[in-house]
Amino acid sequence: MSIIRMPTGYYRQHDADFTQEVPAEGFGGWEKAELDFDTARSAIVVMHAADCGTREQAPGRYRSVEYLTRSNTIAETVFPALLRGVREAGLRVIHLPFPGGYYQELPGYKETVAITERRRQSIVPASPQPQSRLANPEESVRARLQRFRRDHVFPGRHNAEANAFAPPFRFYAQAEPLPHEPVAENEAQLFALCEHYGIEHLVYAGFAIDGCLLTSSGGMLDMARRGLMCSAIREAVTAIETKESARNETAKEIALWRVSIAFGFVYGLDDFLLALRSDRT
Repeated sequence: MSIIRMPTGYYRQHDADFTQEVPAEGFGGWEKAELDFDTARSAIVVMHAADCGTREQAPGRYRSVEYLTRSNTIAETVFPALLRGVREAGLRVIHLPFPGGYYQELPGYKETVAITERRRQSIVPASPQPQSRLANPEESVRARLQRFRRDHVFPGRHNAEANAFAPPFRFYAQAEPLPHEPVAENEAQLFALCEHYGIEHLVYAGFAIDGCLLTSSGGMLDMARRGLMCSAIREAVTAIETKESARNETAKEIALWRVSIAFGFVYGLDDFLLALRSDRT
């Protein structure tokens, strides 16, 4: 049977207790329930699992993308068991790579392009990027503000200059697509795959849960608008942390709460894999 029982994490955002100084402290918070999970209509999405090189090779990336040491550890310690378990269970794996020139020749990407082309009439094109109406947008206030953001917010001018010499992106070795596994580079292609395979629930792993996995093309916001349920595996993601949040990974906790409130559920790695294994015994 494709429908199995899965320990499923959710956040109980009720009831506020107005007898307390902070009413929200009356919420139930994180809880777990045994819920149905349809393996035939679900897929793991490994999103932006990009090997960015070592700190010596890409110092600019590491100085500004602080989660890279954590994503490296997750790729080495979590991805092998996760991908082995879902593949052995026959759960579909879809790869959504970080932009770059390292995946276009893969058979899984070429097949995705073909599927998308056949279904192009049912795909709503992505909105075009807004264009400046100024004759010379490089001299616009917006352009100057964007340069300030690059130099002072992210990644920092010196890091942007250093990144020009960093090695190109590639898949983490632990997240390399198998020849038959689909590779999609954007929302339209991922949705075409979901229609083609009858997928209605996407379970995300990758980086970063509060950035790319939520808002990049093919992330949860896009796919939820298409009507899909979007969930995450807690141990297979990390977040973009701030100076103030990094020690306790507070941004990750808030992002997982957001997944539960707005998009789907949060699964624990061991629970997820055990449920898949139990289905085969």
